[in-house]
Amino acid sequence: MLSSSMNAVPILKLSVLALSLLHISSAYADSTTVKAHMPTTDDEPHIQLPEIVVYATAADKRSSTNALGTAATLDQKLLNSKQVASSDTATILTKIPGLNVQSAGGISNLPVMRGLADNRLRILVDGVDSIASCPNSMNSPLSYIAPSAIDKTTVYAGVTPVSVGGNSIGGTIVVETAEPMFSTDSDILTSGEIGTFYRSNGDAYGANLSTTAANEQLSLTYKGSFAQADNYKAGGDFKSYTETGNAGKTLAKDEVGSTAYESKNQSVDVAYKNGNHLLQGTYLWQNVPKELYPNQRMDMLDNQLDRINLRYKSELNWGQLEAQAYHEDVDHYMNFGEDKQFLYGNAKGMPMYTSSETIGANLKGIIDLTNQGTLNIGAEYQDYTLDDTWAASGDGMMSPNDFQNINNGQRQRIGIYGEWEKDISSDWSTQLGARYENVRTSADEVHGYQIDGQNNMTNQVRDSANFNASDRRTTDNNFDITALARYDIDSQKNLALGLSHKERTPSLYERYTWSTWKMAAIMNNTVGDGNGYFGDPNLRPEKSNTLSATLDWRGADDSWGVKATPYYSNIDDYVDAVQWNPMANTAASTQTANQYNVLRYTNQDAEIYGIDISANRELAANAWGYWNIVGSLSYTKGENKDSGSDLYNIMPFNGSVALNRENNGWTNQIEVVGVAAKNDISTPRNEIKTAGYGLLNLSTGYQFKEVAIEAGIDNVFDKNHALPLGGAYMGQGRTMSMNKEIDGSSNWGTAIPGAGRSFYVGVNYKF
Repeated sequence: MLSSSMNAVPILKLSVLALSLLHISSAYADSTTVKAHMPTTDDEPHIQLPEIVVYATAADKRSSTNALGTAATLDQKLLNSKQVASSDTATILTKIPGLNVQSAGGISNLPVMRGLADNRLRILVDGVDSIASCPNSMNSPLSYIAPSAIDKTTVYAGVTPVSVGGNSIGGTIVVETAEPMFSTDSDILTSGEIGTFYRSNGDAYGANLSTTAANEQLSLTYKGSFAQADNYKAGGDFKSYTETGNAGKTLAKDEVGSTAYESKNQSVDVAYKNGNHLLQGTYLWQNVPKELYPNQRMDMLDNQLDRINLRYKSELNWGQLEAQAYHEDVDHYMNFGEDKQFLYGNAKGMPMYTSSETIGANLKGIIDLTNQGTLNIGAEYQDYTLDDTWAASGDGMMSPNDFQNINNGQRQRIGIYGEWEKDISSDWSTQLGARYENVRTSADEVHGYQIDGQNNMTNQVRDSANFNASDRRTTDNNFDITALARYDIDSQKNLALGLSHKERTPSLYERYTWSTWKMAAIMNNTVGDGNGYFGDPNLRPEKSNTLSATLDWRGADDSWGVKATPYYSNIDDYVDAVQWNPMANTAASTQTANQYNVLRYTNQDAEIYGIDISANRELAANAWGYWNIVGSLSYTKGENKDSGSDLYNIMPFNGSVALNRENNGWTNQIEVVGVAAKNDISTPRNEIKTAGYGLLNLSTGYQFKEVAIEAGIDNVFDKNHALPLGGAYMGQGRTMSMNKEIDGSSNWGTAIPGAGRSFYVGVNYKF
């Protein structure tokens, strides 16, 4: 199984020591006269190492109504450099302290922010608030945008301004593509970019292209990208078997089954500018012919998105006005991929079809109140419709009818908010916000493969009858209230305080999935733990109260900095899960360990607390280049106060230290990542414990005028390690079994391993 030759403890101690040295050495930095950056020429352009956490000046902080509450901003430079190593947008965001990913497909990992993930986070891509339309959250919002298409990403963690919040209790991720370009004279402006990459582990490769033609008023932009990969390999053997359940096909013991993918993205953007008015329309199309999932029993074998996004922005005498309308269609298909057994008797797989339609509109005004600060007001509307149907297969239990997992599920949100920001003195800036949302959810009657009058041994008739007799229409009145304040202690230190109350309506999958039958329940799993889940129409909204503080301490010349954010959240009616007895149709009287179980979503109380620390330190500027070191540490603890169990998928203590060098167009990085053992686990879900580990990553890049080259090695020592948020390995074999030993082809308790050593290289050319 997993090697323990490289323990995480020394790595973490190194992280703590390095962060301490960043601050201690500040006295030396303040006494030196060495300039922080070396002079450059046009032929040898100076490349600034990308800053992950943006520390604004006092003036900058007061220039934006969203500055308070901002955790970090990633710019295009960092995104471009990191997309060579990963095609998954969420994975790139893990460079932000406190942000991790829950493993899923190769382009669909789910961001986890301070212990909260998936529907508990709000993700906005150019203002569009997407929803995963899949019982396994396979088509997550960030999977619809390739890293190459992103211009900037801003992350709001914990206490989030209400202007970017709504129907979430975690943070918010705001992803933006580039603003349209226009010519400054009568000439036609043309520009473009083309790039390609290759990664050795999984034989991954891809390309991206963008091109723009514009005059003074009209701009036309096309973007396209393609990415493909085979299964990746772990750092060593992590399983004892090779069978897949398909004739003639086996997988090596170090090959992580069901991690291959293929993705295609295209968009066309048309923008018109007249004075201070900008009108923009974007059509986005994505097709994913294949994305396999190592921690799910099924795979995504087709997913198509069609999105139209219309936006209007205007600078007026009183401030800014923004309006938006969007329409999105998703068609999603799941079945068994090439690494999982396809035939079960005469049943040819288990075809599952999901379709959704989303219609949304946003209106926002930012009003300059002169001496009274800035007022940000807005209104939002979203109408979401979902159908999830599993076609009959064979003549056994998956027949003779279609299984209606969710029939005409609907969620309608109407929200309004107001946010006031004001500098109440030269040292204090404050932001107060309130949001109200009316959220209505409903679903029509359902039936299973088998209906009344047929030989039924799977509780489908009983469960569907109970569901159909229940009240399936719910109206929630949710409130968000946020108070943020920042105090500039002096020119080098400031303290930000935040307090918020936030509420979230459960998803359609949490409320309206209905079958206790094991084979149906295991199809409804958004966390990849191998268990089966079903919902409760009576689930109440989650209510979170969060307190956080951030101390930002910088050197007088910005040569060093330390930022620490402790936080605490108390969550009422947290949607967790309890083990269920399907035959008695009641909560299990005793917990069954070391196997996969059926669980039902239920409201319980929880708390989450922790701390995120980041630091940076300029070391030297000499003939060998400009040197600096950056580091981060994160700790999160989550507990269910009703059951006493730890919450599921909480990232253990982790940290990283990176030494950076740049010189005349070259950038180099040596990075050490350490993760402690995961021993705090969710008891009802039988979560898998994982060992600690340390990884070494190397990267280098060169930019000369229009050409940028990136190369590197991830996991240099080919370390065999299990991912703490990876879930249970379901990547191959007879995945439809609920047994502890899945017919000898898969073992209970096997965690998803991380990737072994991988060499990567990418080239990007701007013209």
